[in-house]
Amino acid sequence: MPFARRTFVAVLFAVAALSAQQPVRLALLAQGGQPLLRGEAADSPFTAGVGDATTFEQSVDARLARAKRLLDDLLAVTGPRTVANTLEPYDELFNEVQTAGSYATLMAAVHPDEAVRKAGDALERRADALESDIALRPEVLSAVQAIRLDQADTETRYYVERTLRDLRRLGVDRPEATRTRLKGLRDELTVLMSEYLRNIRERGRRFTVASVKELDGLPADFIARHKPDASGAITLTSDIVDVRPVLTYATSEALRKRMYIESNSVAYPENLAVLSKMLTVRSEMARLLGYPNWASHDMSVRMSGDVKTVSAFIDRVVAAAGRKAAREYDELLKVKRQTRAGSALNVWDRTYYADQVRRSNYDFDSQSIRPYFAFDRVLKGVLDVSGRIFALTYRPVDGVPVWHQSVRVYEMLDEGRLVGRVYLDLHPRPNKSPNAYTSTVRQGALNKHIPEAVLVASLPGGRPDDPGLMTHDEVRTLFHEFGHVVHRLVGGHRPWYGMSSTHLERDFVEAPSQMLEEWIWDPQTLATFATHYQTGEPIPATLVMQMRRASEFGQGLDVRAQMVLARASLSYHERDPKRLDTTAVWKDIQNRYMPYPHVDGTYRELAFAHLANPGYASAYYTYMWSLVISKDLLSGFDVKNLSTPGAARRYRDTVFAPGSSKPAATLVRDFLGRPFNATAWEQWLNRETPVSTH
Repeated sequence: MPFARRTFVAVLFAVAALSAQQPVRLALLAQGGQPLLRGEAADSPFTAGVGDATTFEQSVDARLARAKRLLDDLLAVTGPRTVANTLEPYDELFNEVQTAGSYATLMAAVHPDEAVRKAGDALERRADALESDIALRPEVLSAVQAIRLDQADTETRYYVERTLRDLRRLGVDRPEATRTRLKGLRDELTVLMSEYLRNIRERGRRFTVASVKELDGLPADFIARHKPDASGAITLTSDIVDVRPVLTYATSEALRKRMYIESNSVAYPENLAVLSKMLTVRSEMARLLGYPNWASHDMSVRMSGDVKTVSAFIDRVVAAAGRKAAREYDELLKVKRQTRAGSALNVWDRTYYADQVRRSNYDFDSQSIRPYFAFDRVLKGVLDVSGRIFALTYRPVDGVPVWHQSVRVYEMLDEGRLVGRVYLDLHPRPNKSPNAYTSTVRQGALNKHIPEAVLVASLPGGRPDDPGLMTHDEVRTLFHEFGHVVHRLVGGHRPWYGMSSTHLERDFVEAPSQMLEEWIWDPQTLATFATHYQTGEPIPATLVMQMRRASEFGQGLDVRAQMVLARASLSYHERDPKRLDTTAVWKDIQNRYMPYPHVDGTYRELAFAHLANPGYASAYYTYMWSLVISKDLLSGFDVKNLSTPGAARRYRDTVFAPGSSKPAATLVRDFLGRPFNATAWEQWLNRETPVSTH
């Protein structure tokens, strides 16, 4: 899942674009004839010159210092405000702030050196403080308002309009006392979000089982990775690479229950107070900005438009999945009671017995496909598939400074032209964020700098003795995140940094990533890279079709579970935080939406990293909203031959390449030839899959 770093960056980069007829320049002349901007080499890596905490801090501070100088020069301009003397430096200075802050946030989340992680936390606060200061300065708003647009094109005018709207939404036109309070609250929120995420990284759970016997049912390669100590005990963790196999394959219900409780108690009790403070700060900020709650403030610039629409959407999705979820629950309970008469189905049983149902009813064993998904082959597959359908190529790059020896670097090319750079940090390690997400460290702009993205995940493999056999869900995670990578790199070549694809409405940005997932269900596509790690045999098409049919069992429950997250994130941000018990709210939603009860003594909300992500905090519904769009976008392809030339390239040029130069709904309409609708999504959800006759 993708992380958007900045609270305000989508607004602060929203600066007007130069008329298409005017050349883009890396250097400008101020009124006295002195150079105002000095751009870096267009392909320089954001990690250049950094090797330790000291050089890291120097690199980030240099960007922030340059941004301040650009701001001073911008505000010193006299005479008419033009694109050249106002918008170009404005765009450039916020690129520096964004790059500095994104780099800081990334290193705080993934660097193996504690000194660098701590420096990242401190530098993130500095970058956010500078963003906040600039966003709340009326003279900056006045400068943007005064820009002459008589020669501007439609795209430029749209950009200016969006910029002014969003700057006012941040409170720049509020009284001075209000602006001062808002800045203090934003600085406090930055600290709280960092602390919340740090606790998730550093307060993971570890526990032991007495012997290998307790791991019955787990794959051999999992057991091989978990060596017993001198007493025979084996240590397990709350990392996803342990959680997913245990909940799916462990025959011991006691072990599944223990793993569920441990993995849903990460950062307890530390994040109880942190989350409460985060919600309190956001609530006060919303009221100061004239909104009844943070959710209302948040939705005002999304495709949804308001809280009422989001709430109704969640209700509609919950209702649509109801009958299917009930049938699935009954089937799971039936299977469990075949071996344990009279027993109840618990949440830690859901994945395990779903796997059993898929074996018995759909003739599909999920372990049977793992040998076809060795990590290195899957990585090559995502590069080859995305390259083939989008007419791109990738080349590995050596010599670029990275923060860990396992990080791989690739450059994306379009007919030999450098499009962007992606850094792949794909395996778990201590003190690294356990979540899968994509961070755009550099936005990219035409003729200025290529965009650079970092894909972070916790996938198997990465060691010579481990082929890294992946589940299909893990393959889907990698393809999903790589969908973000392609979107952000291809969409990072607008005339201005603030027009990159990262600034589209947040409830659209998951659609491109979910679209790329469609290719991992296609037998022809999988056969190009999913080969048996021992024999080299391509995955049989019959096995893929069995997997696809079997995967549709559990969709109803999965959709409902996702709506628990969506409703919780919304409820936390539309209620009075002074009267809010976050665990009780989660319990109530879980018990209303799911057929198995909340487990007392678990605190899922304390490790719900999206709550500390400004792009998703009150808006987890984004994933399902985007999925509705994604399923509709797929209608523009030949689903019987997804690799047919033309459709994906047109999709790339119509949806990716425009960046944020148009509203998301317009991009979708441009591709489909009509507004999007939910018909395809409803057909996907309600499709009935016949059971196996074997």
